[in-house]
Amino acid sequence: MSSTKEHCSESEHLKMNQNAKDALAKLHSTYTHLNPSSLQAHQSARQHQPGGNTRTVLHANPFPITFASGNGCTLTSLDGHTYTDFLGEYTAGIYGHNNATIRAAIDESLTRGWSLGGNNRYEKELAKLVCERFTPTMELVRFTNSGTEANMMAVATAIAWTGRKKILVFEGGYHGATLSFRNPPRESATKSVNLPHEWVVGTYNDIERTDEILAALPPKSLAAILVEPMLGNAGAIPGSLPFLQFLRTYASSHDALLIFDEVMTSRLSYRGLGHKLGIQPDLMTLGKWVGGGMSFGAFGGRRDIMEMYDPSKSGSLAHAGTFNNNVISMAAGCAGCKVLDEETTNRLNDLGERLKEMVTDVVEKHFYGNECHPSAADEGSLKGNVYSINPRENCLKMPTRSAIITQNLLPSPSNPTPNLPPAPNQPHTNGTTNNTTPHTHTLSSPQHPHLPPSPPSKPPLSISGLGSILALHFPPSSPYLPSLFYHHMLSRNIYLAERGFMALNIEMGMQEVEMFVQATREFVQRYGEVM
Repeated sequence: MSSTKEHCSESEHLKMNQNAKDALAKLHSTYTHLNPSSLQAHQSARQHQPGGNTRTVLHANPFPITFASGNGCTLTSLDGHTYTDFLGEYTAGIYGHNNATIRAAIDESLTRGWSLGGNNRYEKELAKLVCERFTPTMELVRFTNSGTEANMMAVATAIAWTGRKKILVFEGGYHGATLSFRNPPRESATKSVNLPHEWVVGTYNDIERTDEILAALPPKSLAAILVEPMLGNAGAIPGSLPFLQFLRTYASSHDALLIFDEVMTSRLSYRGLGHKLGIQPDLMTLGKWVGGGMSFGAFGGRRDIMEMYDPSKSGSLAHAGTFNNNVISMAAGCAGCKVLDEETTNRLNDLGERLKEMVTDVVEKHFYGNECHPSAADEGSLKGNVYSINPRENCLKMPTRSAIITQNLLPSPSNPTPNLPPAPNQPHTNGTTNNTTPHTHTLSSPQHPHLPPSPPSKPPLSISGLGSILALHFPPSSPYLPSLFYHHMLSRNIYLAERGFMALNIEMGMQEVEMFVQATREFVQRYGEVM
């Protein structure tokens, strides 16, 4: 069993960070030696692109891998190294690389020409498939070129519909390049270039704070609430059911629109995560996987709202875009929506849940030995110390050293894997009073004096998310661990985001999951003493 920084002195903590930094430097050196072609490509690109980059999220130190090809669930770099792809193009690559059905559909469409400058048969079929799949929310739909555009149009639609200006979003929310609220400004590594709407930024999963923010707004000023049912880029943080229900109720009672950004989360259930949760938004946005992994986005929802875009009606809203209905994306989308049927969707998300359970088990066994840990039961289980979306299962099913999870203990972007609550009426670490129910307590409290003191409630590595979208988390006090894990996984021929984000694809199976779990086991065994 390894110790963690929670039990370390400040000097020991600093030494562990220095050791992690030294270990990362060694991995950087090996990585540079093994990837000369990627290094050369990066250095050449710096002459023509700022930092050799045209997509910020793909930057990695000391330089990013440049890929030459992809097939199935693997990617091959310019240096000839083949990696199992756990990044999944940040959810857009759900079909893997070079899916035969989608490729055939694209090839067939190209034989008929492209850039037609008019309607084409594929867009009609795709619109029907999308509306039927995402019923009852998606009564009418319009296409865009990306999820960013889809969210921009959804916000513009809400402003036009309500005649109001303010849009409630949430810290940690990411809705596209110009709709980014990923971090508090003081913590952001990069600055946002957001559209100049009247944004109101709330705290995700915090009903009380959100209610206070909304109460402070001028009457009838809120046009819409834009929210992800699970924060994606902030670290796969599920929205709690009570929180999302609160947003639905508030929007309805104040004549504002509820917009679910399901660019990512629409793949977590056949009809989308909102439908699985039993919450119907007024508008819904979709992203590239619905377009077969091509350049694609969509926004739609209530018929009465979307009919504002009916060009046959006087005074309708305009929505332009040369490639909104491009034949490549339309054909790929028609094929992709059929490939990703309900059975395939469920299998993929079950695979992700299994990966999450296995990684959690590896971490708990390494840092806590053979002690009891939360059971993995249905959607309501505690996975990686993250609150479930299912409030019916908000307590552990067997006695553990962890406290009972209550609805006021929710993950947030600043605390994606929260510590378990202290004993009743004892101060939280932030100095506030614990208002949990009387039976909520840690099992090392006076009610259980026979048990030894609890181990740290937050492990130095945890995993959050739902289904096929997951993220790994390390303590903020350990700045080198995310990159250390990233480069360790690269050394095991596994590719994921440097910040720990993962999205599985349909080409994967248990063999790939077991590969990832084994590499994670090797990581905690090798670097556990610096965690």
